[in-house]
Amino acid sequence: MFRILRYLILISLISSGYYLFIFEYSNISEKYIFDEEIIKKEIVEDKKEKKEEDSPNIKKIIDKEQFVQKKIEILQGDTFVSILENLNFKQKKIYEIINKIEGSFDLKKIKTGEIISVFENNFGEIKKIEFFKNSETIISVNLDKEINLNIIELTKNSFIESKEYKISESLFSDGIKNGVSSDILVKIIRLFSFDLDFQRDIRVDTIVSISYEFDEIVETGRLEYNDIKYASIMIDGKQLEYFMFITDDGYIDYFNREGKNVKKSILKTPLDGARISSNFGMRKHPISGFNKMHKGVDFAAPTGTPIYAGGNGIVEYVGRNGGYGKYIRIRHNNGYETAYAHLSNYKKGISKGVRVNQGEVIGYVGSTGNSTGPHLHYEIIYQNKHINPLKLKLPSGKILQGKELEKFRKKYKIIYADHLSMLYE
Repeated sequence: MFRILRYLILISLISSGYYLFIFEYSNISEKYIFDEEIIKKEIVEDKKEKKEEDSPNIKKIIDKEQFVQKKIEILQGDTFVSILENLNFKQKKIYEIINKIEGSFDLKKIKTGEIISVFENNFGEIKKIEFFKNSETIISVNLDKEINLNIIELTKNSFIESKEYKISESLFSDGIKNGVSSDILVKIIRLFSFDLDFQRDIRVDTIVSISYEFDEIVETGRLEYNDIKYASIMIDGKQLEYFMFITDDGYIDYFNREGKNVKKSILKTPLDGARISSNFGMRKHPISGFNKMHKGVDFAAPTGTPIYAGGNGIVEYVGRNGGYGKYIRIRHNNGYETAYAHLSNYKKGISKGVRVNQGEVIGYVGSTGNSTGPHLHYEIIYQNKHINPLKLKLPSGKILQGKELEKFRKKYKIIYADHLSMLYE
């Protein structure tokens, strides 16, 4: 009996030891598996962190491969071909680039002073060429194994702005001081040149008030100035004002509150920013030294300043004309003619018999013929008699009537209200 009891105790101890072993082994296995999972997770996390650390480095490498932009200004006599040759492109490549661009843009339209941008990689290889098709569009040529052309349309926002200032020196210089664009100031001078002699009529404390449209190209910040909507010049309490209006026949023109057109048949001053250097009448000739009738008005201006047609008409003479040097004469309606002397050059396309519009560029200021310096000699001739341009009184152009006048009256009131609102808001 005692022996049986001893065997039972032994079997019980062995069984307890076995189950204890299994229990501990199980715990150890689970711990090992758990630890292994932790280790694997740490390895994965480590790889993930390493990958995330590597990502900025990859980005840095990509950033380092960004192109370097170089800007090339188109100078007098440059062509797109000559620019590509100076950039050391081979003739075959030049032909391929030109051929690709010409399908979308006439390269002859690129003007002197415009900018062509080239983009080089780290090895100095040109990978892209860009230039403006117009203020709102960029032509981008990507140069890789194949040449690809992209037309990039820029974002344009349109605005209306109003300004008012008092003249202490001149309409132009005071306008610049008051933040008015030179483009708008030139348009004001041209608009009022039918009524005012800016050398004599403008006085200190003259008030200029204007409203105009402009566009901003978002990507470049470039501003493009458009039409004047309202313009007023007040001299000694007397006001000249004009409102923009699109007539029934589709032309943008300017009228006063009564619907009378700003335009006269002949311009008093056919160029911008010039000063009178010699008036109409008897004078001592600066070269011959003799007293002689000066049959026009001389406007001193830098060589190359654009000259405008004084009125609508047909070019009657283009060429050299003795002491007048390079010379243009235009025949207008109602027996009037205008003449322009001492030009440096003629606008391309100006020839005898060509019809020109008032304000159209016909030539450029120079000093050809008998001249002591760059200036325009301007004459107005009526029925073969020379007239002083500064004293010429001419009838207005179109006068609005009927329904067109009613439409204008509604329009000008809106323009004026908007102008005042923007000035005093």
